[in-house]
Amino acid sequence: MLFEVSVIPVGGDTHMSEELGDVLSVIDRSGLPYQLGPGSTCIEGEWDEAIALVRDCHREARRKSKHVVTLVKIEDDEGQAGKLLSNVSSVEERAGRPLSTSVPERRPRAAAAPKGRRPGDGKPARARRPRA
Repeated sequence: MLFEVSVIPVGGDTHMSEELGDVLSVIDRSGLPYQLGPGSTCIEGEWDEAIALVRDCHREARRKSKHVVTLVKIEDDEGQAGKLLSNVSSVEERAGRPLSTSVPERRPRAAAAPKGRRPGDGKPARARRPRA
């Protein structure tokens, strides 16, 4: 079975890397196979062990946040194992080529325009008139 889990601490800082790092440590210690994605983590395991792990992840996030939303999507394909990798390889096989499952290297961003100026021309930005 596959369990796609998103643990979302609500409120506080917009960057949740520390809290989510702690949640990932719980998943890592479980020994279950998993794959981290940009907005969720996919865990492979049997019902009892995976649901207990989802509960533990939620509890870990609650240690640092008073409000946590945990979303779970479950794929239950009877008799199938190794779905974490086989789902991707099946699509790659049908596509006839390996598909990228990682983010390409980041390019440096252009520097932001100074506050009050429009990007590119160095002229001050016009103030907006209040609407009635």
